[in-house]
Amino acid sequence: MKLSEKDSAHSKESDLDWSCLLLVASFVGAFGSSFLYGYNLSVVNAPTPYIKAFYNESWERRRGHPIDPDTLTLLWSVTVSIFAIGGLVGTLMVKLIGKVLGRKYTLLVNNGFAISAALLMACSLQAGAFEMLIVGRFIMGVDGGISLSVLPMYLNEISPKEIRGALGQVTAIFICIGVFTGQLLGLPELLGKESTWPYLFGVIAVPALVQLVSLPFLPESPRFLLFEKHDQAGAEKAFQTFLGKEDVSREVEEVLAESRVQRNIELVSVLELLRSPFVRWQVITVIVTMACYQLCGLNAIWFYTNSIFGKAGISPEKIPYITLSTGGIETLAAIFSGLVIERLGRRPLLIGGFGLMALFFGIITITLTFQDHAPWIPYLSIVCILAIIASFCSGPGGIPFILTGEFFQQSQRPAAFIIAGTVNWLSNFAVGLLFPFIQKSLDTYCFLVFATICLTGAVYFYFVLPETKNRTFAEISQALAKRNKAIPPEENTNSAASDAKVTRRPEPDPASTLDNYTKNGIV
Repeated sequence: MKLSEKDSAHSKESDLDWSCLLLVASFVGAFGSSFLYGYNLSVVNAPTPYIKAFYNESWERRRGHPIDPDTLTLLWSVTVSIFAIGGLVGTLMVKLIGKVLGRKYTLLVNNGFAISAALLMACSLQAGAFEMLIVGRFIMGVDGGISLSVLPMYLNEISPKEIRGALGQVTAIFICIGVFTGQLLGLPELLGKESTWPYLFGVIAVPALVQLVSLPFLPESPRFLLFEKHDQAGAEKAFQTFLGKEDVSREVEEVLAESRVQRNIELVSVLELLRSPFVRWQVITVIVTMACYQLCGLNAIWFYTNSIFGKAGISPEKIPYITLSTGGIETLAAIFSGLVIERLGRRPLLIGGFGLMALFFGIITITLTFQDHAPWIPYLSIVCILAIIASFCSGPGGIPFILTGEFFQQSQRPAAFIIAGTVNWLSNFAVGLLFPFIQKSLDTYCFLVFATICLTGAVYFYFVLPETKNRTFAEISQALAKRNKAIPPEENTNSAASDAKVTRRPEPDPASTLDNYTKNGIV
């Protein structure tokens, strides 16, 4: 009880150790990064018939005959899913670029991909080349792959541990805002017309330009400055800016101590991390989490909302406005998650989110099967879709990115994000490419596939996932140590020496302790 009271007092004291510029940095970073990812998930939805007509027109002009329907379906599926292939390429580039440029400048350079992709896609109709649209989608995927790996690391390293979960949810919130913006601009009254659909892709350049001119005035990650650049003065200034106080000697000394301990520690490779028995269940859990994040079926709804609502019996002229409600619901749910994550924790939000998704996927299967039996059943299908989106964004939509950072040590984290990103984008590609064919073959029963995935994920997390809220990495590691059946050698030495200083629990030696506490800023 004394320890809890002490931690509570320390938490209240630390709540003041951040400034408005911390929020500005997170918002600017997310606006030019995760916002664009969300925007590109939904922006292809509204102009689908116009883009397909453009494909058919280009094909007929070149070959003298209309495109085969199956070829058009395949070409459209590639257009949608090649975004994920670009994301995988971007993810694999993160480790090399991030080590040289750091977090902030990697995000800045990444804007070049977004701007070039926007120009290619916006000019594709004028040039009469649908290949420009496909290449632009690929380049935009590269931008997304880089940003979804670097942004969570940047937010993780600049935020105090007391609000790390809430600030980490900024990534998910801006993804949802991006989806909503794509749906809003896709309305026929705005840019969702045959003559203006290329401008939907030109809009991508705006957030990239905003980040390009704003982020240079904000500090780099102080931990990167001390760990990689050995720039103590710059790190002190960054801490002062983000924490909103002059005296940051404690924070600087903590990171200096970590830096001294890890001076000779090399970054772990992906293969080494996969082979390590000490983090086996952490790796498995991250893989399962990211696979469920993409394969749970939400991207299928984002990509093909119009056809789903059409099957629900909604008239074509009403579909864009019903689709708009999905973006609003997911944005509100993501904000709700950000507000309660530090109170409820990661575990209940993740398990509850996937469990509710499985339930509503089962219900929507029934409503779509019997939609012709009563006039009110199609509207129940819409309610189920909104409930599925709200369930996803209230937990599974953002927590996977947070868990990836919390499960691993500093030297393991880049490799962990590469593994998580690879699973994320490969799963994204599979859904985008295969869902039209799954829907065609299974019809109204296609959502049972996603219900099974969500239920499997919920059961796995219930039995395996420990709660990480307000827990140090050492505590998270100990929670998984029994399941791993292997404890790192450094955690077996000098465990009693550090115990009296911090929590009166057995702890690893100083090197491991400092490394483990990098995530939480504790020494």
